[in-house]
Amino acid sequence: MGALPAYRWRLAPDGYATRRQLRALGLRPGGQDVAAELQRPRRRRGPLVAYLYRIDRAKPVRPMTPGRRTALAKAMTARRTCPNCRRDAGYCIPRSLGMCVPCSDTPTA
Repeated sequence: MGALPAYRWRLAPDGYATRRQLRALGLRPGGQDVAAELQRPRRRRGPLVAYLYRIDRAKPVRPMTPGRRTALAKAMTARRTCPNCRRDAGYCIPRSLGMCVPCSDTPTA
């Protein structure tokens, strides 16, 4: 078991892709191990690393089922509902605020 091949930023050979790039192609890693890593220099705290997967071993993305679609809709509704005023904010409530912007702007006595 050796170390993974490492490539510099933008110098990875063809046939490899990150998770995000696979998703854009309609693919997923499909249980395969990481094939290589991509290293980008960072000024602080060491290098930034992205893992690469082989495109030829990737599998198609699973189709969205009705149950998954319902669960996703419920989760997004929960993220958009203000716990303070119980209204749909129309956007995902920021964790830093913990409530919708109008509720966070209201002074507390």
